[in-house]
Amino acid sequence: QVQLVESGGGLVQPGGSLRLSCAASGFNLDYYYIGWFRQAPGKEREGVSRIKISDGSTLYADSVKGRFTISRDNAKNTVDLQMNSLKPDDTALYYCAALISAGLWAGLTEREYHHWGQGTQVTVSS
Repeated sequence: QVQLVESGGGLVQPGGSLRLSCAASGFNLDYYYIGWFRQAPGKEREGVSRIKISDGSTLYADSVKGRFTISRDNAKNTVDLQMNSLKPDDTALYYCAALISAGLWAGLTEREYHHWGQGTQVTVSS
């Protein structure tokens, strides 16, 4: 079965960096989109970034462009989110999600994705 497990969250000071990983199992990553989403307390879940594994095409929310980078690590079979220049507004529970591509185009809308991990907490605070 499809399983996604996030890791790498933690407490970091403003301006710092974290690298999140999404470990995928039970399916062939090559045929999927993998997205990263986040949900801050009292707010709706929002899309952060996504990658189409087959061609490496990426998409980023405006709020993270130039600071976050999504990539696949073939050796570890993970999809990573490198987060630099972190701000307090980046504080949230971060989730990864999967959607089979099947010739479709996928964005950063929560309802597009069918499989979800449990999340990893990122806190940006001094």
